[in-house]
Amino acid sequence: MKISSLPGGLIVAALAAISFGTSGALVKPMLEAGWSPTAAVTARALTAGLVLLPLALYSLRGRWAALWLGRWRVLGMGIVGVACTQLAYFAALQTIPVTTALLIEFLAPLILVGFVWVTTKRMPRRTVLLGSTLAVGGLLLVIGPGAIRAVDPVGVLFAFGAAIACAVFFVVAARPAQGLPPIALAAFGLLVGGGVLGLLGLTGLLPFTASLRDLSLLGTVVPWWVPLLALATISTAIAYAAGITAAGILGSRLASFVGLLEVIFASLFAWLLLGEVLTPLQLLGGVLILGGIAAVGEERVELAAEALPPDEPELPHAHGDAHSDEAAASDAAKADASA
Repeated sequence: MKISSLPGGLIVAALAAISFGTSGALVKPMLEAGWSPTAAVTARALTAGLVLLPLALYSLRGRWAALWLGRWRVLGMGIVGVACTQLAYFAALQTIPVTTALLIEFLAPLILVGFVWVTTKRMPRRTVLLGSTLAVGGLLLVIGPGAIRAVDPVGVLFAFGAAIACAVFFVVAARPAQGLPPIALAAFGLLVGGGVLGLLGLTGLLPFTASLRDLSLLGTVVPWWVPLLALATISTAIAYAAGITAAGILGSRLASFVGLLEVIFASLFAWLLLGEVLTPLQLLGGVLILGGIAAVGEERVELAAEALPPDEPELPHAHGDAHSDEAAASDAAKADASA
């Protein structure tokens, strides 16, 4: 099985969701030890970027022109996909509950569906609409029905800002690579995003405190850098590299729906590592999210089937026309699937 195939892309996307899902369990000890969210996220992004940097440089092999051609993708990934997502999310947490902020942020797949609907003026396929409904219902059950409540409108706006930034992450990741390897986009994007967050923290606009004392992780007292390194490597470096790779294979829309698996894995890791109990409703929500992903993924199968040539024999004199029609149908299918 090739990584560039649909099953390969789904596996890579699931790996990204698993990696992202560990972040809550790994960052919680740091926050309890006195780290501010801004400092923790800044250290996470910069450390992850440094972890990926040797691999990024090896993947480029001196092809600096590819990095220059992809400079806007790198800036978009760093400023919007990393920095703006985190800043908007933590700003939302100042006035609204965590569950509400998460529910709104994970509406990013619906934002992509709506964006394509508005820009193309074509109603999404029924499979996409069904998948969207199942995914949102499952998301609500996993996060908790209590996430829907009357809350501060400013916090809601920040949470929607985080959702839009998250959607931009998938769009930037899915754009044509132009020779820029996914791991290089992840590394330099994280370094740019971490640098922006660090500058904002140093200006005093956001609380920026860090604690270098030992802390508790999985019932064991460890140095402060152990959870930071685990957070940067597992929850950030692997997660961003896999997420960008998956978006390039699956397209922004399907990749964003598979990304909803993060809330399932986050709940599982909170249960396994932090002892937080999973409820039957959360398990049902996980099943609904899986059903939503399957429904959205079915769209690619339908598009691929429509792009296949008919089974009727070709007429010799019409060979050129048939071939051009087939190519046009294939190109249209690829364009819809990558949206």
